[in-house]
Parts: sequence; C-alpha cells; structure tokens
Amino acid sequence: MKTEVKRILIVDDSPKDIELTISVLAQNNLANEIDVAEDGEEALDYLYKRGKFIHQKGNPAVILLDIKMPKMNGIELLKQIRSDIEFTSIPIIMLTSSREEKDLVESYKLGANSYVVKPVDIPQFIDAIRVLGQYWVIINQQPQSRTLLANK
Repeated sequence: MKTEVKRILIVDDSPKDIELTISVLAQNNLANEIDVAEDGEEALDYLYKRGKFIHQKGNPAVILLDIKMPKMNGIELLKQIRSDIEFTSIPIIMLTSSREEKDLVESYKLGANSYVVKPVDIPQFIDAIRVLGQYWVIINQQPQSRTLLANK
C-alpha cells in the first residue's frame, strides 16, 4: 500500500520559525507541499482559494497555527475555520510561544486538536516538529471525503 504524502499549511508570522519548520518537515519527508500564510487573513484566503491562492487545490492535511500574529490572530482564525463545515475535519495544531492558560483553554474550546508550546531550544523545536509531523501527517487517519462528514 502506497502512503500518500500530504500538504501542510503553516500559519505563522515568524520567518525564522517558518524556515526551521519547513526544513524539519522536508528532511523527514513529511509533506509533498508545505504552504505558508503569514497571518490569519492570508490563511482564510488560502482556505477559501482567494487572491494569490485562487488556484489552490483541496484542503491541507493539517494546519500548524501560531497565535500571536498581525491582522488576525490564531485564536480568531481558529474560530473562523471551525465555524465552516468544509474545514471541521482538518486537524489544527496550535504551535505557539504562548504559555498563557487563557490561550490554551480558548484554543481547545474552539476546536484545536492539539496545543504545543514552541520550545526555545532549537534541538527541542526540531524534535517537536518532527514528532508533530509524523503523528498528524502519517499516523493520524482522516476521512477521505469531508462531504460525507457534512451530511451526517
């Protein structure tokens, strides 16, 4: 059986974190494509295939979402994403530097699948991304058709 390598959407405004995350995922063969949105508004354009993402095909297998971003923060974006039936089955991992209890609670309340605090130490950050990628992209099983979920 051939394992399908899936697409990941990273929503983060830190070029350093984006570069490191992409590097770790690529080194571990965890995605065919890694797409990036630098804030919540750009992520919505990506999901709704607007603007520069008009030719985007399908939904990502997983979204890695930072909280502290300009224009629209990760909590606001999470709320918007989870309000649309088209996106309810996309796993969303809050990958953030925020250790605030209110952010953790609100993320889970709004439907985040996981909440991971970005380690400050580079080797720990690399290991965290590798483990997240392996679990959410390879091990975790998702329904093939989101339409079937919407009809339930």
